[in-house]
Order: sequence, then C-alpha cells, then structure tokens
Amino acid sequence: MKNIVVKWSISVLVLFGLFSCEDDFLNKVPLDGPSAASFYSNEEELKLGLYGCYEGLNFEAKSRRPWPIILDVTTDISWNRSNHQMQHIGNGSHGSDNGSILIFWKEFYKTIARCNFLLENLESLEKEISVEVYEQTKAEAQFVRALSYHYLIELFGDVPLITSVQGLDKVEVPRSSKADVANFVIDEMSYAASVLPVTMPDNEYHGRATKGAALAIKARTALYNAKWNIAASSAREVMELGFELHDNFEELFTYEGQTSKEIIFSLQYLKGTKVHGTPNFLTSRLAGGVSNEVPPQSMIDSYEMTDGLPIDESPLYNPSKPFENRDPRLGSSIVLPNSVLFGYQFETNVDSTMVWNYNTTPPSRVPNNDATNAYATYTGYLYRKYTDIEDIEDDLNSDINLILIRYAEVLLIYAEAKIEANDIDDSVYEAINKVRQRPSVEMPKIATGKNQNHLRSIIRKERKYELANEGLRLMDIRRWGIAEDVMSGDLLGRIPNEWLSSAPAIDENGTADYSVVANNSQMRHIENRVFNPNRDYLWPIPIIEILTNSELEQNPGY
Repeated sequence: MKNIVVKWSISVLVLFGLFSCEDDFLNKVPLDGPSAASFYSNEEELKLGLYGCYEGLNFEAKSRRPWPIILDVTTDISWNRSNHQMQHIGNGSHGSDNGSILIFWKEFYKTIARCNFLLENLESLEKEISVEVYEQTKAEAQFVRALSYHYLIELFGDVPLITSVQGLDKVEVPRSSKADVANFVIDEMSYAASVLPVTMPDNEYHGRATKGAALAIKARTALYNAKWNIAASSAREVMELGFELHDNFEELFTYEGQTSKEIIFSLQYLKGTKVHGTPNFLTSRLAGGVSNEVPPQSMIDSYEMTDGLPIDESPLYNPSKPFENRDPRLGSSIVLPNSVLFGYQFETNVDSTMVWNYNTTPPSRVPNNDATNAYATYTGYLYRKYTDIEDIEDDLNSDINLILIRYAEVLLIYAEAKIEANDIDDSVYEAINKVRQRPSVEMPKIATGKNQNHLRSIIRKERKYELANEGLRLMDIRRWGIAEDVMSGDLLGRIPNEWLSSAPAIDENGTADYSVVANNSQMRHIENRVFNPNRDYLWPIPIIEILTNSELEQNPGY
C-alpha cells in the first residue's frame, strides 16, 4: 500500500514545475519538462498528476507533524507546549496573521489548484485512454478537491469556490456561502461514489479514493451541515460495503493496523520518501520524545467506568486508583502514569525519580526524566495513538499512515444523524453499540428507550472517547455550539505528586468541573484560555488573502 507514496513524490517534482512558473509561462512550451501545452500527453503522466493531487493533502501544520495530528490542540482535548501558532488558536490569542491558519488555507487551495489543472487538461487524453481510466481519474480528482473544500468550510465558513484554473484576469474571487460549498461537496462525492470502485489494489487501497471513501465524506459533510437524512443514508450505504471494526483498538494506530478493514481513507507515508515525526512529538522524554502535544486532566476524567457510568456516578471509581475499571479506550488512546510506552515505565509523579526500563534483560532501573525534565509532559499524560515501538530508534521518520476517516466514525455519523432527525430506532443503538463493544473495548451496551437529549449526550461523548487525537474535535465542538463552554477558563494537568481527592462533576458533554474537588488548587495550571463566541467559531481569512483579494470579506471579529 506504500507504493502510492513513491508515485506521489515523483508527481510533486513534476507539478511544482507547473505551479511555480514565470509570468510568461503561458506563452512558452518548456523543452525540458511538461507544461499545460504538453501535459498530459499519456496515461503515465496523468497518473503522476493524480498522485500529485493526493500528495497535496499531506501537509504539516507544524514542523514534522501532519495537520490531523496537531489540529486537536486548538480544542479542549489537547495542548501544545511550545507556544506555537497552533496553540495560539487554542488559547484564543490568534489573529488574521496566524501562520498556521495561513498554512491550512494555502495548502488546501494548492491542492484544489492541482485538481483543477488535472480536470481541465484531462480531456486532452480522452481518446488516448480507456473510458474506465478516464472516468475513474476524473472521479478521484473531484474527490480530492471536494475533500479539501470539506475542510475549508468547516475551518473558515464561507470560502471562494474555485473549480477551474484561474487566469491572471480572475485572481480576485469572492466567497461562496458555506451552504453552497457544502452542497457542492455533497454533489461531488455523490458523483465520485457512482464511479469509483469499492476496492483498490492492495498496495493503494487506503491511499486512494474508493466508493466508500466518497460516501463517508459525503455523510460527514452532510452531518456537519445539518442534512440529517443525507448523512444517515450515505452512512448506511457505507455500512453495506463490507468495512469492519478492527478487533484491537490500540493496534489500529500502529503499523500492525495499517491494512485494517476499518480504515476507509488515510494519508500515506513511506520511509525514505515521505515521513513524519509524530512519535517523537507525542512520546515521553525517557523514550526519546519531547512530549509536545498532550491531553489535559479533563480529557482523562471524561472517560467512563466499565459499568458505563461517568466517574462521578460510578461506585467503581476509586480516587486513589483513578485508572482502574475505566473504558479501555482511555489506556489505548492515552499514556497513563505507571503504564508502559516504548518499553519504559511512564510515571509523572515528581517523587518517582527512578523507573523501570523493560528494554533490557533483566529490566533495569533508570532515572525518570518524565518527572525531572523541565520539558516533560506538562499535564502528566501523553497521547498513545500513532506511537509504535518500531519507531523508537528513529522516531522523527515514521511512516505510519494517518487515518482521515474510518468505519467507527461512519457508524457514529449514522447514529447521530438519526438522533438529530429524531428518527430513533434499533439501528441507532446497534451502530453505537458496535463501536462500544468491539472485542478490545467491550463497554456495556446502551439500552434502548432513551430520548433524543439523552442519546445526543451519549453520541457526543462517544465521539470524544473514540476519536481523540484524530483531528475531528474542533469541528464537533463548533457544530454542537459548545466551544464557548469547553474552551474557556483554566486548562489543567494532574496534581504533581498525588491524585484528586474525589471525582470532578461530569456534565452531559463529558466535560469535567473541578470546583467540587477539595484539592483542585494543587492541579497544575497549564494556561488560561479565552473563547469569544462572536469570533472564534470560525478562523480568520489570512490577512495576506484579504490584502491581495479585494473581493474577500473578513470573518467577524478579526
């Protein structure tokens, strides 16, 4: 499945030549490379162009971290310790000159430009290639373009809808409404789903668009834009295509899980060609990482007990042993104190100056950098997803693929769409319970008979547990209208040398309130966050775009 990355890399070399030319490029046909006048001249060049479209999705929002990995630091479930532009979005101090916001805008539009170039020049090969290749290539390019717009509208709201190569006389384009662009995405994904195959060759399956990928993004776009019937019906179509939940939840985000039938579409990487440094930035100091993106205490406390109750209601919760009898996804998604990561005991109690190294035979005691290093995890916890011990010796060059959408999310999309439409039947409970009861999780079934509000609370918490650190939280808290509640106030980490004396109060969204905990003043204060509901439900249009395009209007408050 990694072969596609090699093709991407070749295609990027070709495409960079096309999109970084001199002003008089349109009047010349270069003798040493392709141009719009000679490209595409054969099927192989067409494939290179298509792979270049896909490659455009593999951009970094911060050095060596692909954008899905770091997007959650702009939400209540993660934090970046390096005072980076992404973290400025998280604490509400960002403006229209934020460099990370510009990266998202620029890279998605660069990808759209690649797709538009391919689609406009595809007709030149119509008589040279088979109908099947022609139609599938067209559908894949439209998928990538629509996927880029899917993310743009959720981040920025109204955006320019550009579906053709822009000449110098068309550089200023006004914004189209979010509703119109959402409809465009849904229509494009409908078309792509009607053309694309159910499966791809084994070496490209998760890295290229399939019928299931198009339907899944169509369902997500419809859900995000309150089109409940379209979301539910599209998700149902995916549910009939043969995808399966991976038995081992933790394994899904390691090398062993890369070929899972749960993965619908993912960003592709290959050592020596296209890599990322996610493990280094997520893992512990003792294991050679830098503990950059970390979950706060509130994320840990949101997970339920094994009886299906929140920690403030369950008789199973023991404040002196807070990680016992918890939803297994807690330990599978998050590195907890006294667990093992990369063969080292992970402990963040500042009094634990020595810990175990299980990489030696027999295990040996070593100094605990995660308790003494000034830049160890500030919150006391780490994210485990996308860390694999195979990367321990070279954790800045990982080629674990990053999942953009998987089957568990589709099941939750289906359930939520039906709940919001108040079309609640047994299939809603079945979809949620499939996710809760995969063999490695086995949380109690949600019993039937719940009303809409109760089920809305369940599905929102379920998405939080299941999809943490996958780059989806920002869109969730925005569309639910709870961002102003979960993003304001103090972000807190664990007490440095003990546990909370009692459980915090957990609300209907799984958010913790520590005012009821007697020793809450001892919790580590990470930062104070400010969220302006009149401004921060959208990112600003980058200031450089406003200055160079007189047709663009800025989002409110920037």
